[in-house]
Formats: sequence, structure tokens, C-alpha cells
Amino acid sequence: MNEIAAALPAGDIAAALPAGDVELSFEFFPPKTEKMEAELWDTVTALAPYAPRFVSVTYGAGGTTRQRTHATVQRIVNETALDAAAHLTCVGASRTGILEIAQAYWAAGVRHIVALRGDPPAGGGRFTPHPDGFENAAALTAALKRLAPFEISVAGYPEYHPDSVSPQADIDNLKAKIDAGADRVLTQFFFAPEIFLRFRDRVAASGIKAELVPGILPIANAAQAQKFAAACGASIPPKLAHLLEQLDDRPEMRPLVAAMVAGALCQSLYAAGVRQFHFYTLNRAPMTQALCHMLGRRAAAGNDTALNRALYHAPVPVQ
Repeated sequence: MNEIAAALPAGDIAAALPAGDVELSFEFFPPKTEKMEAELWDTVTALAPYAPRFVSVTYGAGGTTRQRTHATVQRIVNETALDAAAHLTCVGASRTGILEIAQAYWAAGVRHIVALRGDPPAGGGRFTPHPDGFENAAALTAALKRLAPFEISVAGYPEYHPDSVSPQADIDNLKAKIDAGADRVLTQFFFAPEIFLRFRDRVAASGIKAELVPGILPIANAAQAQKFAAACGASIPPKLAHLLEQLDDRPEMRPLVAAMVAGALCQSLYAAGVRQFHFYTLNRAPMTQALCHMLGRRAAAGNDTALNRALYHAPVPVQ
């Protein structure tokens, strides 16, 4: 247990936190099979009682999940009262094609877009804009705002994007997205509170006043952590990496330790004034439920009328 404590961010994970003091959002990815779709819907159903202000659905590299993303967002809009945000990227599509997708979302009742440059498909090398496409997320954001009054979230990188030439260049790019009309920044995941807090200071110093929401990824597998981190330029503290490696032969302990580590991270951020959190759920509910609990958020009772309304309301016609 001493090694676990040493790997945790500073903070008392048993500290009492005010109930209802935080705002939460959850991210899902579109399912590939019927079994995965059932698992996702179980997760949506389990997390809806925590009253997230929105949930988002990712878009695969190179637009590879376009249809599945649309179907998942559409189902959330039709069958729940959750605010569903659709990810939309610039990769592999023309301006006209992307804006047609956005128009279809608007017609379906989707009012929130997560606007991203996007990554090329695996093995595709560095990002290259489509000949008739948007060159970056700032251009996409501006076009979406001209199309309709979407609420728009964009990505931020506490350790800066791997394609950026410097941390300052990354901040400049983020400011361009906000200046183009974005309402909120959802950050890439990180594993130490000081990484986010330094980023918050740099963002404030640049004059960005939009919401800055930390992205939290509970992770319990060393290989998976390394893979995710390498893809987005995130660093894994040596003590945390060592801790995860020690769990290779204890799979039953992995989610418990992951919840402790992520919970301590959230509490450290809370102590520094953070009140908004975006959880990367990996389409699994228990870890996210544990983090909500640690942050003082309780699920509505199963027979609560608001919960029933949130989960099973009839579709509302789009005006």
C-alpha cells in the first residue's frame, strides 16, 4: 500500500466534498458490434442518473466511425433527455461533406459539436488536409458557427499536441479555436494535477476566457496507458508506471487501484478550484460511478421521476 500511496497525487481521497458542487460530462465511443452496443447502452443507463451536463460520442481516426457515431448520437437524442454532443473532424472529407453532416445533426436535434482536427487513420502519417477540406479545428469551428448556433467544444493539450512545434504554438492554436467561436475546451487526459494547473495558468495568461475542463482517464493497464499516452503526447509519472506494471499479475486489483489514482487526481484538482470534469468512460460505468461518488455526486434513486424522465422520455420534435 505504501507504493500505491506514493503514486497517488497529493490529496486525501477520504476528504469530504460538497455534494452537487461539480459539473460532469462523459465521453463514449461508438460500438462495433451488437454486444458492444448493448454494453454501451447499459453504461449510458447507469451513468444518466448522475445528471451530466452533456455526453459526447467520439469519431474514429480518419472518420472511420462516422455512421456509427451518428447512430449512437441519434439514439441518445431519441431515447434519453441527455444532451448529446457529436464529435466531428476535418479528416478525409470536404467542407461540403462535413457541413452536410453538421446540418443532419442539427435537423436531428443535436445542438452541441466537439470540433476536432482529427488524426489520420493508423499508419497514415501526419495530418494532411483534404484538398477541399478544413485545414484545422479553428476553420471547422468558424464554419459550424456560421451554419447554426451550435454549442462547440474543442480539444486542449496540457502537455501540447505531438504535432505542435512548441507549447506556445499549441496555446496559440487553442486561442484561434476560441476566437473562431468555441465555447469550451475539453483537455486531453493527464496523470498529474500540476500538469493541468500549469496549463490552466498558460491558458489564462493568453487571454482565453472559455471554460477549461480537465479530461480524466481512469486507467488500470500499463500497456494500454503507454499506448494512449504515446498517441497524444501525455506523460506517465514513473511512480504510476511502476505501480501499473506491478498489477500485471493481479487483474482483480486493477480497477480498484485505477479508481484510487484517478480519484486522488480529481480531488487534487478540486482543491485547486476545479469544478468541472470530463470523464473518458471507455464505455464502462463502474469506474466513472466511483469517481462521481468521490466528487460528491450521487445518482438519483431508481424510482426517481427525474431519472425515469431522463432515461425513457418520448422523443421531442425538433422545432
